Amino acid sequence: MRSVMAVTFTPHGRLSYVDPGPFEVRVGDHVLVPTESGPEVAQCVWAPEEVAGLERADLPVCLGLADAEDLARDAINRKRRAEVRVVANRLVRRHKLPMKLVGVDWLDQSDEVDREAVIYFTAPGRVDFRILVSDLARTLNARIDLRQVGTRDAARLIGGVGHCGRDLCCASFKTELEPVTLRLARDQHLSPNPLAISGACGKLMCCLKYEHPLYVEFTRDAPAIGSTVLTEEGEARVIGHSVPTDSVVLRMSESGEVAPCTRADSCAARAAYEAAETKGRRPRRRRIKNVGEDS
Repeated sequence: MRSVMAVTFTPHGRLSYVDPGPFEVRVGDHVLVPTESGPEVAQCVWAPEEVAGLERADLPVCLGLADAEDLARDAINRKRRAEVRVVANRLVRRHKLPMKLVGVDWLDQSDEVDREAVIYFTAPGRVDFRILVSDLARTLNARIDLRQVGTRDAARLIGGVGHCGRDLCCASFKTELEPVTLRLARDQHLSPNPLAISGACGKLMCCLKYEHPLYVEFTRDAPAIGSTVLTEEGEARVIGHSVPTDSVVLRMSESGEVAPCTRADSCAARAAYEAAETKGRRPRRRRIKNVGEDS
């Protein structure tokens, strides 16, 4: 077991997981987290708790609670990042470069020599930004690092809301961007229409990747579509699957009635179970059986 907490460097930003070390941290506390550019201020959004299986995970260790000086430095850096974005956008328009800024980092080690602005941008192709770098360095009096990123990384930096109405996975909790293929959409019986299965970045939605094992398990255990199963009301044919509700859709052979049933129960057994619940007794629950399956 290892103690882990979640922090975010920006309000409602992507979560980063940190080892709290010997410090007692509560939700809302500001802590110092080691980064490539030095200690940065982050806010705890998930209190430390013991998590199994992370004994060997390479997690940064909290450096302690942030004091007033750290918070003041962080506020100055936030303001400076906003100023860098304004200046960079103005110079991009002036030079008419085909690029779009998506993120800015300001690294200030309290020394004018060590100041550096890291600017992330997207572009349809290669961009000659040598003149832009020169103008930025002269205007900001700092080293300039321009980094071109792809559309998925841009969505992570910008953030937004997905089709499900929740914050983008890549901008909230996902730490790695895994490859997503069209085969995953076919396995989940989704429309191949790119507009229906693409995320805010224009690529296939990341949720197709980590939801795929649920569909594989369901398909392995549930009766196949078109197969005939036995229920307490007689034979029925499976006409559909509903993985989110863990159920199959049956059409009764005699009555033609269509109803969803869980993988474990037949329609009649489910109705009998719910009726018995109101009377305070529970009947024996039966599962759907394929025709020809031994009792």
